[in-house]
Amino acid sequence: MADFTKDVKKILSDNGCYFVRHGKGDHDIWFSPITNRIVIIDNKMNKRHTANGILKDAGIKHKI
Repeated sequence: MADFTKDVKKILSDNGCYFVRHGKGDHDIWFSPITNRIVIIDNKMNKRHTANGILKDAGIKHKI
């Protein structure tokens, strides 16, 4: 099963987003200066559609 978490975090950080804190369970909270919004990242992301949705929420047009 694929794990897209590492790829999503790299793309987020390459686009100026940064880690804020750990959330509940296995989630991390990131901030996107592009949209001025908080983005929640699941550390066990195994679906490409979820990864693309997180990037879209962060205002990044990159697709996995």
